[in-house]
Amino acid sequence: MKVLLVGVGGVGEAIAVMAAKRPWLETMVLADYNKARSLEVQAKIKDDKRFPVEFIDARSQEMIEAVAQKYGVDLIMNACDPSFNQVIFDAAYQVGCNYIDMAMTLSHPHPENPYRLPGVKLGDYQFERADKWKQKGILALLGLGVEPGMADVFAKYAENHLFDEIDEIGIRDGANLVVLGYDFAPNFSIWTTIEECLNPPVIWERGKGWFTTEPFSEKEDFDFPGGIGQVECVNVEHEEVLLIPRYIKCNRVTFKYGLGDEFIGILKTLHMLGLDNKHPIRVGNVEVAPRDVVAACLPDPAHLGPLMEGKTCAGTWVKGKKDGKEKQVYLYQVADNKESMDKFGCQVVVAQTAFNAVIGMELLANGVWSGVGVEGPEAFDPLPFMDLMADFGFPWGIKEW
Repeated sequence: MKVLLVGVGGVGEAIAVMAAKRPWLETMVLADYNKARSLEVQAKIKDDKRFPVEFIDARSQEMIEAVAQKYGVDLIMNACDPSFNQVIFDAAYQVGCNYIDMAMTLSHPHPENPYRLPGVKLGDYQFERADKWKQKGILALLGLGVEPGMADVFAKYAENHLFDEIDEIGIRDGANLVVLGYDFAPNFSIWTTIEECLNPPVIWERGKGWFTTEPFSEKEDFDFPGGIGQVECVNVEHEEVLLIPRYIKCNRVTFKYGLGDEFIGILKTLHMLGLDNKHPIRVGNVEVAPRDVVAACLPDPAHLGPLMEGKTCAGTWVKGKKDGKEKQVYLYQVADNKESMDKFGCQVVVAQTAFNAVIGMELLANGVWSGVGVEGPEAFDPLPFMDLMADFGFPWGIKEW
């Protein structure tokens, strides 16, 4: 398989490192606005023949198409912030190759009632074009990171193998990670973190459909495995709530994230000061987006690995019935930063995201997964994916009660 990797930040680096060891990979073009960053990753892999470097501006559909055509790629792997998704998605369609991303096209809150009604939902732009992709005979596989991605695979596995009836599917994410030497250093893109945490969270209920609520609502304590323990989780906007109801019969879908009071307080302050604004404002003689300034002031998550300690857990909590009896399970993956650094040289949050995309590419390359149109991970058999997780160094677990 020939792959154009658009975006060589932390997750992009981890994708390249993991894919380098897989026999199905013929070429992976490392394409980024920061060419020095791509060269850094290429030097780490030590394979400039299979991993050529190209400058790319992800805002330019024409440039993406030109690089894809230059290398005759089979797939465009989008590892950029989701603000670039529409352009990269459209470029893949025009070139006529398959596409994978780890987060869907952005939402736009309802203009009049944002905390009750959804406006433009995550992924709406992409799913509205499903018929065109199907007619062209190509596949856009949306949301194949850890959450969304692995969590959606777990949901499908639960439906196929663990339950007769499903009442609720709740994605729950928590960690005990610390970054030494920093009072505030997000371990993932702050641009994306601000977007998903300050937008109105989406909930889905049968008979009611999708609706929104206030950010950080419905606090609950969740007991995470792997020694992480109790973490307070809150509602956050996330793709699983938009994906799972399209494929799985259930009564309710939620996503809750363990952010912590301090982190929530910082996000609320950024919002109060207008520093979460993603639209440029004039400062003197220049125009700059406040959110981009915030991102520039913080350390690059791709280089935080040596300073990080702890574990992170992502998983899917399912409630329902089996053989007439009430049942609950939590399907999960716990990843340790030290193990991730030792094995991949990448910090744990980006590595735990990246391995799912590489498994997806492998299943497509080997013909285990196939299809056309625009689909989420739930559209495919979950077993081949879950069977590969341990081979990639990310075994899954299950709690049942």
